[in-house]
Amino acid sequence: MMPDGITPEEWFPGSIIVNPWSGSVLNAVGLSGPDAPDLLGRGIWQRISGMPWNLSFMSVQQTTSDRMEELREFVQLLLPVIRQFNAPVGLELNFSCPNANVYSSKLIQEVGEALYTASPLRIPLQCKFNALAPIAAVREISSLAPCGAIVMGNTIPWGQLPDQIPWTKLFNSADSPLKQFGGGGLSGPLLRKIHCEWIREARASGLEKPIWGCGGIDSASAVRDYHRAGASGIQFGTVCITRPWRTAKIIRRAYELFSH
Repeated sequence: MMPDGITPEEWFPGSIIVNPWSGSVLNAVGLSGPDAPDLLGRGIWQRISGMPWNLSFMSVQQTTSDRMEELREFVQLLLPVIRQFNAPVGLELNFSCPNANVYSSKLIQEVGEALYTASPLRIPLQCKFNALAPIAAVREISSLAPCGAIVMGNTIPWGQLPDQIPWTKLFNSADSPLKQFGGGGLSGPLLRKIHCEWIREARASGLEKPIWGCGGIDSASAVRDYHRAGASGIQFGTVCITRPWRTAKIIRRAYELFSH
């Protein structure tokens, strides 16, 4: 990190690999950077004004009890300052990222406890999963009172869903080029079809809460794909690295489709 404790020291870190032709990105970046007390102490979050926005939280602890304790500590840090925020803020509870070395389908069982632990904040709560999360379990989680929305999804861990992701072709290797970092996770256009199908099936199964779709949104037409699948809104990120000139059109299309 640079002296400010936030800006990355490297422009092209070895833990991120970009395939400019396919628009895919493989990254093994965990939850690096300053901790919550540091960021809250800077007052940056509190000074954000204008549109509503979300904080994102994910524990990096290795056991269920330790992860819940870390979340409780975060909630206690946030409670005294939440009224100092200048813009409406929500909290995204992330149960999806493979790069923190804690991803497991068993984490789904923790989500209910996490939601009730964070509910004293009295702000909107949403839960983020990747496409490996069982639809039936996520539907059950979505029915809990503190759950305001579901986010689908995050990166796909290296080697998963091989019938839908041509890993070797994408990176010219049967082994992850980020093997030394744990393998990493994939983001980019290939995830769009996977995530749209997950959302479509989730809606068909009876999941009624809002679903924010993300993954592979690299054009205005990709926004339409998520809208048709049943998403309530979108998140995007990889396109800012691979096709940044398209972001304005993506935002305009999202407003057209989801602002109603």
